[in-house]
Amino acid sequence: MPSKISYSYTKPDHYYEATRDKMLKYIPKDVEKTLEIGCGYGYFSKLVKDTFNTESWAVEINDKAAQIASESLDNVITGDAIESLEKLPENYFDCVILNDVMSCIADPFYLLKNLKKKLTSKGVIVASIPNVRHWRNLRALVWRGEWDYRELGILDTAHVRFYTYKSLVKMFGELGYEIITMEGINATRSKKFKIINFLLWNQMWDAKYSQFACVIKPV
Repeated sequence: MPSKISYSYTKPDHYYEATRDKMLKYIPKDVEKTLEIGCGYGYFSKLVKDTFNTESWAVEINDKAAQIASESLDNVITGDAIESLEKLPENYFDCVILNDVMSCIADPFYLLKNLKKKLTSKGVIVASIPNVRHWRNLRALVWRGEWDYRELGILDTAHVRFYTYKSLVKMFGELGYEIITMEGINATRSKKFKIINFLLWNQMWDAKYSQFACVIKPV
């Protein structure tokens, strides 16, 4: 069995409160049944449920967060993402949501392979994934020689996996997923970045974004 989802049980409350409104537009309009892995307090799944009138399931490892999420969602499983897979019905979900959890999974390949079994024929995976090549990270690493973990963000202390645009494209392809949508979100406003990227003929375009919003489906 692959390693468990890694984030700490002692994260502050605000760690579980994110609604991630920007990700709502990537949810299919005809969705009926959703599953969110690492739902926190369940605010995003509740937003999806209220918007599309879905049957909403979730998995959350933190006991308190799972309890709060269960008050607004239809079915919340308390436990590790990998170990909870066997408790989920197969061919059931139209959309599996992975908002900022792929970086916390020690074996994302195992997770993505096995989530295929949980999707319906029209099912997709919607994910927001931190971009380790983000301008702020590059600047700290290349110019300052720093790689400092923080409570939140791309270098969250819970993160055990790191991704770039190219590595995501390669991983999805190798695992048998078709990319429906993949675009950067939360762009930097740094003027210095714009100048450097211009001088490099836009070769650092992907460093503009702190995350990538992805919609993928099994081939």
